[in-house]
Amino acid sequence: MSGDAEVRAWRPGVPGVVEVLHAHFPTHAYPSHTHDAWTVLIVDEGAVRYDLDRHEHGLAQAQVSLLPPQVPHDGRSVRPEGFRKRVLYLAPDRLDARLIGAAVDQPEYVDPLLRHRIHQLHGVLRDGREDLEAQSRLLFIEERLQQHLTRQVGAAGAAGPPAEEGGAGRRRDAGVAGRRWDGGIAGQLRELLDERVAEGISLEEAGRIIHAHPVHLVRAFSREYGMPPHRYLTGRRVDLARRYLLDGRPAGEVAALAGFYDQSHLNRHFKKVLGVTPTRFAAS
Repeated sequence: MSGDAEVRAWRPGVPGVVEVLHAHFPTHAYPSHTHDAWTVLIVDEGAVRYDLDRHEHGLAQAQVSLLPPQVPHDGRSVRPEGFRKRVLYLAPDRLDARLIGAAVDQPEYVDPLLRHRIHQLHGVLRDGREDLEAQSRLLFIEERLQQHLTRQVGAAGAAGPPAEEGGAGRRRDAGVAGRRWDGGIAGQLRELLDERVAEGISLEEAGRIIHAHPVHLVRAFSREYGMPPHRYLTGRRVDLARRYLLDGRPAGEVAALAGFYDQSHLNRHFKKVLGVTPTRFAAS
């Protein structure tokens, strides 16, 4: 079997769907990164193992995985023949941000109806002719995902008080979601990076704004998010490059727009995350 990845990606004209991705990765393993969208993932061939917020998970063909925005994850095949997956990237406001912690604690669901609905939506989006049907199917998918997340929060609450109050378990429904508005050093640095994805910011300037030593910034950020600031920013730039490519902009122009030094710099990091070059991604 060829070791080349096969990727097809596009941005449908359906409100709430940021991107659709169909991919076959015979050998590719992608590094830890984040998205600013909810990632709804199903596997059609093989099985996937991934770390989410530094906890290992697995995804088989019977399951649905929901990865929350802004939480680091990676991915690799369980089997030597690789895996085939389909992904919906949903805008962050399509699901309640207060439930991000529930998705971190339990990102996989064995739900045949939900999986079938996602499969149907992919079919409609692939054809690209029935926007109203796609919108309807998306609403039912989001409703069911919201129900899963809400039940998880309720079950965790019934099990006892949160961990910080002496209860057992990994109650992160408030903590992880709160990272978006965290007033701490790591959260403040992430907000600066998110505001300046393309232009970037030096650690010295960030330190002056936050009133913290640059070394402390790096340590706090790495401890909170499981990756150093430069890797987080690179991942955000790759995400931004994907959006520009799907808008039809040429790769050479995208490199500058997304904050990379040149097209070679973009190619290297893009292929590390997506398994294909920006040109092949755009051609898909």
